[in-house]
Amino acid sequence: MTRPFFVTSSGTEIGKTYVTALLCRAMTEQALVPGALKPIMSGFEPDDLIASDAGQLLSALGVDVSPQSVASISPWRFTPPISPDMAAKRAGRQIDMDELVQFCRLGLEVPSDALFVEAAGGVMAPINDDHLMIDWAQRLQFPILLVIGSYLGTISHTLTAIDALRSRDLVIASVVMSESTLSPVPMEETAETIQRYAHDIPIAVLPRNADIADASPLLEMLLRR
Repeated sequence: MTRPFFVTSSGTEIGKTYVTALLCRAMTEQALVPGALKPIMSGFEPDDLIASDAGQLLSALGVDVSPQSVASISPWRFTPPISPDMAAKRAGRQIDMDELVQFCRLGLEVPSDALFVEAAGGVMAPINDDHLMIDWAQRLQFPILLVIGSYLGTISHTLTAIDALRSRDLVIASVVMSESTLSPVPMEETAETIQRYAHDIPIAVLPRNADIADASPLLEMLLRR
């Protein structure tokens, strides 16, 4: 049975794709079958498929990166690196929530040990005129992987995101701290402070340039749930 996870974050450019791809590679290393979707993608450059979020996920899944394979996991693609609602309007499109949810549920029909659905932007980023990323998460009811950074300010951003997710009664499987370029204090100290307020939510810490060994404890914890 596929274990689904919804990967969101406390903001943008935090490390969702990096963490998701690393977990997929760790699964493959353990002879498990990973699945990944990036349904909405802003900042997409058709001439550089491999560097795109979807391209990175496909590479981690061991799938050739092509226009067709990118489209298969990321049907809503937009060039401007802005919020999905604004990017869709500029393209003369609308992201329909029912279609988005249905696309993700169909992903569960593809055999895998775990399916990671990666959102776009942060928890409260708009999808369209009526819905935010958190509404998408609430519709799916997949356990949440909340990816955060270690930059100055991450404590407030993280606790705000946790509070928002808890207000919707969403299950947070883990907070995953991906080390930021500038980390003014040791990650472990920041994680300890967040843990005091996150209570029973597990917090995993991943250093920059983390490898499969670094991600394996997180993966094992997720698959035990």
